[in-house]
Amino acid sequence: MTAVVPDSLAAALERVVGGPVTDLRRLSAGASRETWSFDAGGRALILRRDPPEAPEPEGMAREAECFRAAARAGVPIPELLVAGDGTDGVGSPYLLMERLEGETLPPRLLRAERFAPVRPGLARQFGEILGRIHVIDPAEAPRLEHHADPLAQLRESHAAFGEPRPAMELVFRRLAETRPDPLPPALVHGDFRNGNLLIDDSGVRAVLDWELAHVGDPREDLGWVCARAWRFGAGPEVGGFGPREELFAGYEAVTGVRPDPEVARWWEAFACARWAVICRMQAERHLGGTERSVEMAVLGRRIAEAEHDALLALGLTEPVTVADPIGGPALVEEPVVHDRPTIDELLDAVTGFLREELAPPDPRTAYLAKVAANALTIARRELRLGPGQRAEHRARLLALGCADDGELAARIRDGALPADGPDVVAAVRASVTAQVVVANPRYLAPPHRT
Repeated sequence: MTAVVPDSLAAALERVVGGPVTDLRRLSAGASRETWSFDAGGRALILRRDPPEAPEPEGMAREAECFRAAARAGVPIPELLVAGDGTDGVGSPYLLMERLEGETLPPRLLRAERFAPVRPGLARQFGEILGRIHVIDPAEAPRLEHHADPLAQLRESHAAFGEPRPAMELVFRRLAETRPDPLPPALVHGDFRNGNLLIDDSGVRAVLDWELAHVGDPREDLGWVCARAWRFGAGPEVGGFGPREELFAGYEAVTGVRPDPEVARWWEAFACARWAVICRMQAERHLGGTERSVEMAVLGRRIAEAEHDALLALGLTEPVTVADPIGGPALVEEPVVHDRPTIDELLDAVTGFLREELAPPDPRTAYLAKVAANALTIARRELRLGPGQRAEHRARLLALGCADDGELAARIRDGALPADGPDVVAAVRASVTAQVVVANPRYLAPPHRT
């Protein structure tokens, strides 16, 4: 990705807004859609469009419906100016909206002094906003998909990849055995979390990214916002900002309904499993050739983090502090055939260049450089630990009488192995931990307290 802006996009936007466009640039935000910022006619604007190689006109139309319904319900949201299918020259389906001032980057929101006064009230405010979303009549967004059985749908999405993951089968079994009774369907945002909320000194300025909205059980949003992935290393359960009790209090103040903590915990475990499947879907965009992207590729290695979180939410594992293997010496295979620098040293050199020497011309490229450096670090860890981890994994499978992950996953799925069997749980936990040690060992540690 370069800093060059396509002339065709600038010209198309000028036709859409009816005047000159200035300061058009792509922002780093958005893994599945492009986000562009520009000024026109004295207004600050944002363009959200599908990647031109992967247009989804129906999805963008659904999101436009949600914007309008949310605005009518008093949900803080940017003003939607135009929704188009891209045939006007913009290149793909898009939304054009006002650009509001505020911050979305979780590390800044969680740690910057500027936001210290507002952080304590955010969990309650999240609950209030979710309450407003969930009282919207789904008929106001008639294009939305209905998710009558989200667990079955999630299992089906996972199975479509044909990749055996014993941890996912264990999580699915536990969720199926403990699932709560459903509630009447409501409008569900689907991705309400730290990172998709624009926050300023007064609190939440806008709820962004409605592309995963659907009609379903409203408690899905409550579990999603509490998923560990959206705490970004902080301790408090609601996006790293505050406790679940504050979220529930805000929700009750708007809806009159106090969420059941145990049921919300089930939805939190579901959210972790859902994030694992979404990571695999995103990785497929790269692996399948739809959108070659280092960002999408690296998301494939985050599946194990989500599995770890699901096991945590179900009480099947615990945090652990693990030293980063990059800090130790690399293994040297004998006989030595190639000259130095070794593979590990070459990867280290390129990683250092991406992180410390490269001066990207725009925020998006700077972000992708960090992602690429992270990908190389993952490769270095696997070079060091992979042979030993594979041997240990084969021994665990053998102890359970399984030839491979496919057999273990199938036996968990069909009940041939007990989902609460200590040997099964221990084997799955060890496998997930090994994968996270390679992908991101810091993720296994207990959270920071803020």
